[in-house]
Amino acid sequence: MKFYPVPDLKKVKDMLKKIYLFVLLGAALACKASPKLADTVAGSNNIQPDLQQTVVCKYVAQLISEYNYKKVPLNDSLSRVVFDRYIKQLDENHNYLLASDIKDFDRFKNSLSDDMKNGDLSHVFYIFNVYQKRYNDRIRYSIAQLNDKFDFTKNETFTYDRDNLPFYDSQTESDASWKERVKYDMLNLDIAKQSPDSAGKGSSLDPKKILSDRYKNLLSQSNKLNNQDVFQIYMDAFTNAVDPHTNYFTPSNAANFNIDMSRSLEGIGATLGIQNDYVTINTIVPGGPADKSHELNPGDKIVAVGQGKEGAFQNVIGWRIENAIALIRGTKGTTVRLQVIPKGSNNASKPMVVAMVREKIILKDQSAKSEIRNYNSNGKNVKIGVISIPAFYIDYNDYKSGNPNYKSTTRDVKLILDTLKRENVDGVVIDLRENGGGSLMEAIDLGGLFIKTGPIVQVRSPNNQIEVDNDEDPSISWSGPLAVLVDRFSASASEIFAGAMQDYGRAIIIGTQTYGKGTVQNAIDLDKVIKPSIADRITAAAGNAPKTITTGSQSKFGQLNLTIAKFYRISGNATQHKGVTPDIKFPSIIPMDKYGEDTEPSALPFDIIAKSDYTKTGDFTGVMPQLQKLHDQRMSTSASYKYLQEDIADFRKHENEKSVTLNEEDLKKERDADEAAQTERDNAKRLALGLPAVKKGEKKPKNEDLDFLKIEAGQILTDYINLGSKYTNNVPGNQQ
Repeated sequence: MKFYPVPDLKKVKDMLKKIYLFVLLGAALACKASPKLADTVAGSNNIQPDLQQTVVCKYVAQLISEYNYKKVPLNDSLSRVVFDRYIKQLDENHNYLLASDIKDFDRFKNSLSDDMKNGDLSHVFYIFNVYQKRYNDRIRYSIAQLNDKFDFTKNETFTYDRDNLPFYDSQTESDASWKERVKYDMLNLDIAKQSPDSAGKGSSLDPKKILSDRYKNLLSQSNKLNNQDVFQIYMDAFTNAVDPHTNYFTPSNAANFNIDMSRSLEGIGATLGIQNDYVTINTIVPGGPADKSHELNPGDKIVAVGQGKEGAFQNVIGWRIENAIALIRGTKGTTVRLQVIPKGSNNASKPMVVAMVREKIILKDQSAKSEIRNYNSNGKNVKIGVISIPAFYIDYNDYKSGNPNYKSTTRDVKLILDTLKRENVDGVVIDLRENGGGSLMEAIDLGGLFIKTGPIVQVRSPNNQIEVDNDEDPSISWSGPLAVLVDRFSASASEIFAGAMQDYGRAIIIGTQTYGKGTVQNAIDLDKVIKPSIADRITAAAGNAPKTITTGSQSKFGQLNLTIAKFYRISGNATQHKGVTPDIKFPSIIPMDKYGEDTEPSALPFDIIAKSDYTKTGDFTGVMPQLQKLHDQRMSTSASYKYLQEDIADFRKHENEKSVTLNEEDLKKERDADEAAQTERDNAKRLALGLPAVKKGEKKPKNEDLDFLKIEAGQILTDYINLGSKYTNNVPGNQQ
């Protein structure tokens, strides 16, 4: 889940000041020793930690032990949890490491916490290098098996899910399992070659070549891993052992995180991918620098990047995509030059040079969107506006700088509401499904669009001080009927907003129990913590190590999102663990026992504090039984509801399957039967929603709305509009 910037909390500000002072005082001691290197592992790339990671490691350990809301001592007990998480993150399915490797690693099991405090990453990197050796060995072994002839008439099976199986006891056991894996990959392609969909392509579908290229690409990607990748994996294991939502981000990951939070970035306005070792343009953002240049198109290959009008070009062929992106992104107003081979040109062609000035790019496709749905109710047309909010985002830098047009969820939704009102909608559904949260400030401001003034959320600091965050703006953007649609992946800020609307009696909450994430994180930019003199020493200590041209768009030391508080509903209940319970419940497509805060071993517990001083704006107590009855009546005869329940049951049935047959005839029969059943099920769903069936091989129309749950949420709100005040208990100050 995402973090919550909390700019208004004075106590948080004071705490962060203490953090910065605390770290600065200790910073002078951080660079006196070189990083301890990992033991050599033949067959790996022997990736080693650097001094910068040693410094960051010590700081993060100190900050978490001193200032995290959940006080967890860095002792042997925590060390064992970190160890288990690290091994699981490397090899969750037990496909690569041997039992003998785990036995070897056991000597580090109780020392990782001490290593963190000392900035010693040698053991962590040794474990990774052993893992990489095993990984590369398994891929090379797979390539070698491609020359064998496979017999697909035998009644053999391949166990693809080994999560609950022990690590391989020997190399021989591993070889046997991987031979089955290669056989399965080959069988899949062999069946695909016979498929009617591949008619005319049969001769070009060479399973051996396809798998050889696939495996070689996996090997190539493995060999491109660097110490930042290893450091990120380990820091994830460490921070999540303390608290599921305390996270450290390496510089590139911090940049991506903040782009996600702001829904904007500074760059050229193009999405990139990798094709055969070339950085390739996938799409171009309308109105961005790439679009304005009139020289770039999807499919073009970027072979080199230069900074400024005269900076030297750096070749990026064979680079990892995130490293190339780091060069192309940069501060708005600066120039970047690309050497580009146009789509369709020979790779040996002379590249053209395209110069662009970077701009701020707004990611509109990832922002709040709306639609209007029409419902027939007793011959009357009811218009319901549906606003889908993917996250609670805010361009915090623009906000802090005083830009009145800063990008944010609340600003976008307010504009959408103005449009919906001009369209004379009768009600509004806020769709927060799969919205993992974001800015706490945005959750508060969004709530303010639907009430006059009052508390939205309570925040408790580590010393049990309670602060109530209020909506102070008396204006209301929508005073009419309101519903909020949630699911298991609605979390954090989504739960604050939904909980407040439920506590005020302002909206009907529809869907499934939410995630249950009730903790507050604040971002600590480690560049602002570590003195420039320390950074200079780290740079000097790197000596002649390979350098990457940077643009200034990324931090140097990364970012720590530290859990600094818990939030509570204005009713006093935490959302932690329990989330928000809907007024009208839908079956959960997402497995509740596998996803949610209550499935996290390191999560904080549920508790209750005193309620805030607030006045309800409405009360659905009287109308809810009737709404539930109407919903149940529809569902009892709804084919879509029946198919939804069947899908959930089918998922439950298949999620426990762990192996597959390697007999071609049997597997083909299973696939054909599954495909026929799926096609029949899909067409039945389409017909239930009034859409035409799709024949096998026929492409489905684009932008079709098959979202039955969203449709039903709008119908529930339509029912409420029709019932009106007859069943609604209005209270003083009701704004509906």
